[in-house]
Amino acid sequence: MSTAAQRFLQDAAIKSADLLHREVIRRGMDSYDAAHLKGRARIKDWEAARQRCREIKREAINHLDRYLLQFEEKVIARGGHVFWAANSEEACTYVKNLATRLGVRTVVKSKSMVTEEIRLSPALEKAGIKVWETDLGEFIVQLRDEPPYHIVTPAMHLNRSQIAQLFREKLDPAIDSDDPVDLMAVARRKLREAFFAAEMGISGANFLVADAGVVAISTNEGNGRLCTSVPPIHVVVTGIEKVIPRLEDLAVLWPVLATSGTGQGITTYSTLIGGPRRAGETDGPEEFHVVLVDNGRSALLADAEQREVLHCIRCGACLNICPVFRHVGGHTYGTTYPGPIGSVLTPHLNGIKEFKHLSFASSLCGACSSVCPVKIDLHHHLLQNRRNATEAGATKSSERAMFRIWRAAMGSPSLYALGGWTVRKSLRLLYALGLAETFLDPMRVWNRYRSSMPLPSESFRAKWRKNRAASSS
Repeated sequence: MSTAAQRFLQDAAIKSADLLHREVIRRGMDSYDAAHLKGRARIKDWEAARQRCREIKREAINHLDRYLLQFEEKVIARGGHVFWAANSEEACTYVKNLATRLGVRTVVKSKSMVTEEIRLSPALEKAGIKVWETDLGEFIVQLRDEPPYHIVTPAMHLNRSQIAQLFREKLDPAIDSDDPVDLMAVARRKLREAFFAAEMGISGANFLVADAGVVAISTNEGNGRLCTSVPPIHVVVTGIEKVIPRLEDLAVLWPVLATSGTGQGITTYSTLIGGPRRAGETDGPEEFHVVLVDNGRSALLADAEQREVLHCIRCGACLNICPVFRHVGGHTYGTTYPGPIGSVLTPHLNGIKEFKHLSFASSLCGACSSVCPVKIDLHHHLLQNRRNATEAGATKSSERAMFRIWRAAMGSPSLYALGGWTVRKSLRLLYALGLAETFLDPMRVWNRYRSSMPLPSESFRAKWRKNRAASSS
């Protein structure tokens, strides 16, 4: 078992038993469910909207090279810079060298999962550059020195009293209220200082529009616009899969993203950025850079069977509906992207052997596929990842042997019947010797949290034959 798998099992056991954590998440999910249903009702034909989003992303991913080059050409024509980063190291090095060359000492960041993926903030901090997360949720988890809990709502695992205590410890000992408005005011005062002190703003991108050469960003707090317009340097760090063909595609993608992410009809701030400040413009950066991050995405693109995973628009809907996520929470996954999409994507980006367990952390209920706004068949890809793990030799030899035995039994009625008879007799003997719930008892894991199942006197097959014979006589 990998180290990541061991941590997952340990953390899952702890979080599942944490009733306060479960209650906080339940309230958050209940609120989301209601908002999501209300948001979907605003769209005349939700399934048609999902299908259109799927078609847009499929076109973009299947012609990724063409649309990325078109986007790059448009950005450069406006005076911007585009850097292609093959991996995390190249992306971090580019941003760090740019900041060092231009004398940057303070950076303000808008929420970006890709910068979490490549560990950009620690790389800049190591170079002596102060980084401020400006999304309120990201700011909270930064103060706690922990990663985001959720793709859309990074601090959803905390209640207001926990946040108030955190702010008292980290920002102002005089805080005597846990009212969200008061807490937000404290964070706003601190972050305003950072906005006007920063020499560089860093953002992610929700979409890269190829035909217009602009970056589309969706935020609800206004921090994104401050990050991208106040500092003299703006750096966009984004995955290559975020490109879309046309500006008109945002007419459906923006409302569907907002509905799936938070239940809103549209996010509060929907921003298009195409380059540095031009002559006569009153705001905007003096320099504009886009870092296009591959970091394993090209390898996934080459897999025709699973490349649709790159269609993801990072709305978080699959996390919100997943029964596993609702029980164990985001941090348990130990990855940048938790939940179903993370369980599918992470083995491709970080290695199947280390993270194969994520594809098994699923009930395969299919709820994630049913809510995905771009109709990614997530639970099917979880099965494909399981198959990939087996083919890569990432499973235990004992596990492979057990499945060979199971396959042989399922293919032979007589062998199946013999196996059932053997197990019943063995368990009856084991329990007669008083060895129930010991390490010799194969049912101990099941019975630990459930009522013990009585051993049947005969198999279901035998009972079925008797009942059939009785009914026909």
